[in-house]
Amino acid sequence: MPEGDTVWNTARVLERALAGDVLTGSDFRVPQLATTRLAGWTVAGSGSRGKHLLLRLTKTGETPRTLHSHLRMDGAWRAYAPGERWSGRPAHLIRVVVRTARSVAVGYHLHEVALIPTADEERLVGHLGPDLLGPDWDPAEAVRRISARPDVTVAEALLDQRNLAGIGNLYKAETLFLRGVWPWTPVAKVGDLTGMVELAQKLVASNRGRWTQTTTGSLRRGTTSYVYGRRAQPCRRCGTAIEKADTDERITYWCPRCQPRTD
Repeated sequence: MPEGDTVWNTARVLERALAGDVLTGSDFRVPQLATTRLAGWTVAGSGSRGKHLLLRLTKTGETPRTLHSHLRMDGAWRAYAPGERWSGRPAHLIRVVVRTARSVAVGYHLHEVALIPTADEERLVGHLGPDLLGPDWDPAEAVRRISARPDVTVAEALLDQRNLAGIGNLYKAETLFLRGVWPWTPVAKVGDLTGMVELAQKLVASNRGRWTQTTTGSLRRGTTSYVYGRRAQPCRRCGTAIEKADTDERITYWCPRCQPRTD
């Protein structure tokens, strides 16, 4: 699942490709927007909120609009030059195409695609907690939200976008490893939630602006994570085999020695 830094990077790709330009055409391959035409609208900018993408549009005499999309597990946006072959994904996965004189942006396997008045963005993203990469980032507020459900496991609390927006399975697993916390520890038994959310924010922010995600500081293949994606491999700290649990897309990796079980 794309995490906050990937979504932030995608928003920057769309910003560079489209911002300030007038759309010359659009093609929506989702039923609710199949007849929508955006030619003549200007791309005011592109932003992200947690894992949500927001492409903002303006047109003289019209109410500003926002094209909203969510990448979920396998969505992606790609930008191409006019006439360039679209090589990002199979054509049957295309959901949105927007064109300007200098760029074509293609959205593959997008979810929750909606075109709404920009003033109504909060209706789609207002439930989210502080954005790890946004100007609203507030560790105290994130901790307050997490602490409101003390019996929830800390792994679930970190993934809950209503608590803090932008963490997925990778940063969840890596944050818990670096803090030495067993993923199924109840929130009430976690000693330093502030330190935990601040570390998570630093990990996500450190990868902003690049596509290779690392929590170890190394960009070499096979060395970018401590536990994520390393089932049965030796822990980089103690040598114990990394374990993995996989339930309903909630993939968790941990070191049973560095993150001892608590009951």
